[in-house]
Amino acid sequence: MTRNHTHKAKRQTPESQTIVADPRWQKVMNRDKSARDFVFAVQSTGIYCLACCPARRPNPENISFYNTPAEAEAAGYRACKRCKPDQADAGDKIRHLIEQACRRIELSEENIPLAELAQGAGLSSFYFQRQFKAITGLTPKLYAQTYRARRMREALRDKDSNVTQAIYDAGFQSASRFYHQADDMLGMSPTTFKKGGKNMDIHFAVAECSLGSVLIAATSKGICAVTLGDDPEALVQNLQDRFPQAELFAGDKEFETHIAAVIAHIENPAQNFDLPLDIQGTVFQQKVWQALRDIPSGQTTSYSDLANRIGQPKASRAVASACGANKIAVIIPCHRVVRNNGDLSGYRWGVERKEALLIKERQKALSKT
Repeated sequence: MTRNHTHKAKRQTPESQTIVADPRWQKVMNRDKSARDFVFAVQSTGIYCLACCPARRPNPENISFYNTPAEAEAAGYRACKRCKPDQADAGDKIRHLIEQACRRIELSEENIPLAELAQGAGLSSFYFQRQFKAITGLTPKLYAQTYRARRMREALRDKDSNVTQAIYDAGFQSASRFYHQADDMLGMSPTTFKKGGKNMDIHFAVAECSLGSVLIAATSKGICAVTLGDDPEALVQNLQDRFPQAELFAGDKEFETHIAAVIAHIENPAQNFDLPLDIQGTVFQQKVWQALRDIPSGQTTSYSDLANRIGQPKASRAVASACGANKIAVIIPCHRVVRNNGDLSGYRWGVERKEALLIKERQKALSKT
């Protein structure tokens, strides 16, 4: 004998209808992580939560909305131990303090000691540095160096400024201190950078490979560019735009060694690449690019995992930016970075090329097993 069960929808009360109609209710249902401008309190439990709380959703007639945790606590509710809404404001306050410290570093013409920055934020030096690095991806000292390097590049591009003026405008206390780190910062002397590569010899060649056209360029220090595309002329124009005053020389017989080595590496990225590189980037970028080169062929990682590899887990956005700034394709394998869910992310030289590279690497890796 079977029984027929009839389910009746629960009638909504006027109170629950009002809650459901409130835009904040949809944010609660969606567990919206960006919704930090209110909390919701549950009458049956006496607890208030953030919209993103992972706990089971309550019935709408049992909840109330409050603008701040303080208002919810004044009404007699206590903070949820899972989503910790009472600590959300503290996190925002720390971020605000770090942002203020960043602006202070940027405006200062001298290096500000760590203890002084921490005192200004009302924090201990240890805690301040740890929070600063977690939020910006850099230590205060490295942040100052990176910011000054960017200002230095901008000042050197100004036709009306000379090198000495650019050094002090960028916040360096002395010319000697700048010249000590100029090569790491600019990849060349400041005078050469100022002149757009003037008196700098760059040999280059354009060849064809399975990914289309490839331009290989090298200075006396090593390979400075490997770029991919469909239009050989566009690749050469891009090189000229980067170094408008440099002397560009078409590759000769000796340069064919560089061409052969790069193409061989593109066709088989698992093999070692032994030619020297002239890597031009900031200290942080070079750290990211070295971490990329440590990823084995046939494997991938995410931006967040790469940030963990360099010891800066909160710097995934800065890591993504460094990957995008890479100008030595395949040899510095930024194509091995994918989204957290495994989907392909953007690629400077086209997602199709990225996919082709990853497929080729996986096939090579499988053939060895």
